[in-house]
Amino acid sequence: MSENASDHPSGAGTGTGTERRLTTQEAAQLLGVKPATVYAYVSRGQLGSRRDPVGRGSTFDAREVEALARRSRREAAVPAGELSVRTSLTLIEADRYFFRGVDAVELASRHPYEEVAEWLWTGTLPQGARFTASPEALAAARRAVAALPEHSGPLDRLRVAVAAAAVVDPLRFDLSEEAVLGSARCLIPTLVGALPEVAPAPGGDGRLARGLWPRLTGQEPDPAAVDALDLALALLVDHDLAASTLAVRVAASARAHPYAVVSAGLGALEGPLHGAAGRLAHRMLAEVLERGGAAPVVAEHLRAGRRVPGLGHRLYRGEDPRARALFGRLEGLPQAAPALGAAREVAAVMARHGLHANVDLALAVLTVSCGMTAEAGETVFAVARTAGWIAHALEEYQERPLRMRPSGHYTGPRPPRPLP
Repeated sequence: MSENASDHPSGAGTGTGTERRLTTQEAAQLLGVKPATVYAYVSRGQLGSRRDPVGRGSTFDAREVEALARRSRREAAVPAGELSVRTSLTLIEADRYFFRGVDAVELASRHPYEEVAEWLWTGTLPQGARFTASPEALAAARRAVAALPEHSGPLDRLRVAVAAAAVVDPLRFDLSEEAVLGSARCLIPTLVGALPEVAPAPGGDGRLARGLWPRLTGQEPDPAAVDALDLALALLVDHDLAASTLAVRVAASARAHPYAVVSAGLGALEGPLHGAAGRLAHRMLAEVLERGGAAPVVAEHLRAGRRVPGLGHRLYRGEDPRARALFGRLEGLPQAAPALGAAREVAAVMARHGLHANVDLALAVLTVSCGMTAEAGETVFAVARTAGWIAHALEEYQERPLRMRPSGHYTGPRPPRPLP
């Protein structure tokens, strides 16, 4: 919306009922900007305006202007060149991490994935929460995934499943919290149900981990092993602003619907520096078991100039708390003993470099010991993190739209130049 008429002082700072209205000049003064910038805020959807019935200009809701001023002051306090996003979801400090102020490891150790997701979304912990796919969305996702080439990877299938589920959801453009959460509770089991089964799936208890198990391995669903998978999902729900989560926040800032923001997260996860870590750790661990020791495998990685996967994390000085929790749970699985021993040996060899096990190494122990493929870790990570992406989208929908618009630093030749 663009208005060029001058503002009339009549009725300044007043309004009908309890609503207080500001003139353009008053709004500009409160925001610390020029009047033209106020209209730029209107055109970008950051402010609403109303034509002044008495004067020739516009008026603005005082509360809306004050809220924008507060947001602008907070954003101005961020050091130049540093991107900072306000979030009340995950805090990482002192080699621990917390979901809404609650120790995340303790929460994930006591509650299944669905309940942890609900806590992240709503701040409540409904007992026995279950997610159910819409029959229409699940059928569409399965048809789309079945049409892919046989060699398609798990992230290929998940991206296609998300797109297919979006098309059949007429409410996807409703960004209210209720609608977004309804879509999320259907989308996550749809992603799982659209993946091809490695083995026939016997009846389960409705938990997401139980439904995911036969899509990852042909082994019988041992309850203790399924519980370890459930723990991995719950631990991986969110981890502050990883690359995929930042991509989600940018998409949500543009008011993309929840399926589109999940697609943005999956796109970033496809990068070899983000989502591929679990696959690399799985292969390294399998090689350690095959060769009977970690030293020669680690030496070959270092000799080739490759980073040893599954070790180190820039947010933790010591062992990743997610790895510690998953290792602890895997110690109760007899079939995990060889892979767990191999992982401990890799970590011991690298301890001199000050590197400690991260969650990718622990996830590799789970996938190797349960007969899963190297890509299974990516699947677990993507399915788990979908809940966190939705939580971040919900937060971003409450911020002013399109706020993540950095300015480019142009380094090309100065104009004017002749046409080529």
